[in-house]
Amino acid sequence: MTRLTDRHDALLLDLDGTLYRGPDPVEGAVDVLRDCSSSLWYVTNNASRTPAAVAEHLRDLGFHAPDETVVTSSQAAARLLADLVPAGSTVLIVGTDALAAEVEAAGLRTTRSAEPTPDAVVQGHSPTTAWADIAEATYAVRAGAVWVAANADTSLPTPRGLGPGNGAMVAAVAAATGATPRVAGKPEAPLMTDSLTRSGASSPLVVGDRLDTDIAGANTVGIPSLLVLTGVSTVDDVLWAEPAQRPTHLASSLAVLLEDESASLIAATDRWSVDRDGTVVRLASGSDRAAESGVEPTWADALRSILPAVWAMDGVETIEGVDDAARAVVEEWYGRS
Repeated sequence: MTRLTDRHDALLLDLDGTLYRGPDPVEGAVDVLRDCSSSLWYVTNNASRTPAAVAEHLRDLGFHAPDETVVTSSQAAARLLADLVPAGSTVLIVGTDALAAEVEAAGLRTTRSAEPTPDAVVQGHSPTTAWADIAEATYAVRAGAVWVAANADTSLPTPRGLGPGNGAMVAAVAAATGATPRVAGKPEAPLMTDSLTRSGASSPLVVGDRLDTDIAGANTVGIPSLLVLTGVSTVDDVLWAEPAQRPTHLASSLAVLLEDESASLIAATDRWSVDRDGTVVRLASGSDRAAESGVEPTWADALRSILPAVWAMDGVETIEGVDDAARAVVEEWYGRS
């Protein structure tokens, strides 16, 4: 058996929802990554903390995470700014001091005021961002400043549920100016490109819990991906995912990294089949073949098996099981959505 991790020289790992949820690691994640043969790179859209602070948090949770293995959207945003404006240009910071430090490290000056008009504006998440901060960004963008967003995530996980992310604040400036920023974080290319460059990987695998950032980011730069259903995206999201957000592999947990590639690869099998009745997809099990194999198929097996067929269909709205095994699988899917 060749484990999935053994097929890839680097794992580009998302953090929240993939490795941890709130203050706690995802169950089994620390042990799984300890047994992986790939190099580990921690790739986050969060621009509010320094890479060193992120690495320290990961180490506190039990992960092996040297500072230099953390790649953040603040770093990508700073590099993008350095490509867009001359060295020594002034950049208005809407975000934390950690974001400002990355911009300064890129050879740019920082300010918190739109007077005089800065050369550029960069927005990253900060829980203390207020109307006055959004207003300064608006004044600068309307005056012609180059505008970069660390990421465009409209929401982010908090202990109380999903709260507004950086993208929500970016949307406020967009509404007030009619402008559109360049985005550094996932799913856009800059952060993914930085991750590939720094890892030096020839056969990387993106691992994440969000279709719209992690998986779409992998597809943006043309590398394979594993979606783990431990965070934001649900079974329902995967079933109806648009082409740009479809993963290569899918699993219920990171443990699949230590299994053969076939345990996570999205591909049709003879254990499950689908046909269409109007807007309904009808799922049927190959229960006899499953029984002969001696291996009981799971809801995740069924999902991986039928996704190619479902993704090829237009205009479908729901899935129904036509036998007991299929009905149990569909019930499990919708219980997870």
